[in-house]
Amino acid sequence: MFAEIITIGDEILIGQVVDTNSAWMGQQLNDAGIFVKQISSVSDERVHILKAIDEAKERADIVLITGGLGPTRDDITKHTLCDYFGVKLVFNPEIYKDVERLFARFGKTVTPVNRMQAEVPENCTPLHNQNGTAPGMWFEKEGKIFVSMPGVPHEMKGIMAYEVLPRLKSKFKLPFIVHRTLLTQGIGESALAETISAWEDSLAEKKIKLAYLPASGMVRLRMTTSGENKSLLEKNIREKEEELLRIIPEHIYGSGEEKLEEILGKLLLDRNEKLGLAESCTGGYISHLITSVPGCSAYYEGSVVTYSYGQKERLLGVRKETLEMHGAVSREVVEEMAKGVLEKLIVDHSIAVSGIAGPTGGTPDKPVGTVWIAVSSGGRIVSKKFQFGSNRARNIQASADEAMNMLRKMLLSTD
Repeated sequence: MFAEIITIGDEILIGQVVDTNSAWMGQQLNDAGIFVKQISSVSDERVHILKAIDEAKERADIVLITGGLGPTRDDITKHTLCDYFGVKLVFNPEIYKDVERLFARFGKTVTPVNRMQAEVPENCTPLHNQNGTAPGMWFEKEGKIFVSMPGVPHEMKGIMAYEVLPRLKSKFKLPFIVHRTLLTQGIGESALAETISAWEDSLAEKKIKLAYLPASGMVRLRMTTSGENKSLLEKNIREKEEELLRIIPEHIYGSGEEKLEEILGKLLLDRNEKLGLAESCTGGYISHLITSVPGCSAYYEGSVVTYSYGQKERLLGVRKETLEMHGAVSREVVEEMAKGVLEKLIVDHSIAVSGIAGPTGGTPDKPVGTVWIAVSSGGRIVSKKFQFGSNRARNIQASADEAMNMLRKMLLSTD
C-alpha cells in the first residue's frame, strides 16, 4: 500500500514556513504499514494542484493533501477538489454545528466567512476537526483514496489520528513495517560500504533493505523489512544486527534515536564516575551536548574553555615550552590539557580538544580541519590526530563526536 503527500502553500515554497507536516505524516503512515512513495509541495494555484493530484494517483493508492482550507480567498483547495471530481460545494449542517460549538467555546458567534467552512464538495465524507473550523475531507474514486486536511499542524494531526488512520486500518489489511537503525562513527560512508559489502549482500535472503544515512561525523545504517508476521520480521532484523556487530564492533555505538552524549552519560552514570572537559576549538560545544542530557549533573563536573596560549598555561597547567615547541594543536598540548583538567576539576575522566576549526588559521603542516583529541582515565591517556574538512560548523561537530566516542571506547575497554 503506497501513499503520497501533497502540501499546498506558497509559504512553504518561499521558505517562510518549514513543512513539518509531511515528516510527521510519513512517520505515522509508516507505523501503520503504509509506504510513502513521494512528498510534493505545490503553490496555491489551481492548475498546479490539479496536476499534482493527477500525477499522485498514478503512483499511489492514497493521496493525502494538506493546506488551503481556510476561510479566506487565497484558500482554494476545496474549489479545486470540486473541479477535480466534477462536483459542487454543498452546505453541511453537521459541520456547521461543529463550527458553532468551536466559536461558542470562545464566546463568539460565527461570521459569514466562517460559515463557509461548512461548505464541502458533495461527494466527500467530512472528517471531524476537533481543533479547528475546517473539516477534513475523504474522497474515493477509481479505487483510490484522497484525503484533504488543513495545513495547521495540530488540526492536521488530530484529523489524522482520530479519523484518517483508523479508517485506513479498518479498510485495508496492512503489513507490518519493521525498521532498525544502527549508529556508526569513525568510518566514512564509502569505507563502511566496502567493509560490510558481503553482509549487505546477504540481506536479500531475508528481504531486508539497507539505507546509508550519513551525517556529520557519523553514518546511520537503517534496515527495513515488511510482511505479515511481525515476530519473524523482528527476528530476521535482530539476527542481521548481531552479525554486523561482529563485523564492525568498534564503529557501532548505538541504535535508533540514541545520541552519543546520552550513551556516554549512561556509561559514566552506571560507573558512578565524573567527567571534565578541556576545550579549545570546540569552544564549549562538547559541554553543551553533555549538558543537554537530563540528569548530567550526576556525572559531569564542568569544562575549561581555553583559546589562548596564556589561558592554557594558567588554567590547565600546560607548560610554556610545550606550547612554544609544538604549538597548541599538537599531541603534546592536548595530553597536557587532559591531565590538567583531571587535576583542576578532580574528575575520573577527561576529554581535551585543540584544533583549527577554520575557515582561516591553517598552515601547510597544520591545515584547516586539523584537530588533536586526548582522553584520559585512571592514569591512562589516548590521543589521536584528525583531519576534517574546511567547514567550521562541521569541524566542531565532528570533533565533539570523535571526542565523546574516544572516551566511550576507553570506558568500554576497561570494563
